[in-house]
Amino acid sequence: MKIKRLDHIVVTVADLQRAVRFYHEVFDLPVLEDQSDEFVTTLRCGHQLLKLQLATRNTPLKAKEPTSASADFCLVTGDKLDDVKNHLKSYFVEIIAGPVEKIGANGKMTSLYVNDPDGNLIEIAVY
Repeated sequence: MKIKRLDHIVVTVADLQRAVRFYHEVFDLPVLEDQSDEFVTTLRCGHQLLKLQLATRNTPLKAKEPTSASADFCLVTGDKLDDVKNHLKSYFVEIIAGPVEKIGANGKMTSLYVNDPDGNLIEIAVY
């Protein structure tokens, strides 16, 4: 088997509307309109998708024990780090760590860390 890339990630949240508003407004991720499930909302994140789901979603196709505040993932931006800091500040999003030098999939990067409203850890990286 030859894996090419990640297609999407599912993040469990406690309040779907609050989470959608955060990711759409703060990170400017477009919400996909064709939503047929009131327990899941899908947002576009570059060439991948970010799916937000409630832990109470009734489907056998979810993690064994989905819980909010357990995700830890990295978003890559093309913006300058100072612009990212100012943008986060304008939305009253607290930077909990950074800038920190890291190694990512494409080499050296500099990252800031924030939490979403559920406490999921989001790394925002600049290459």
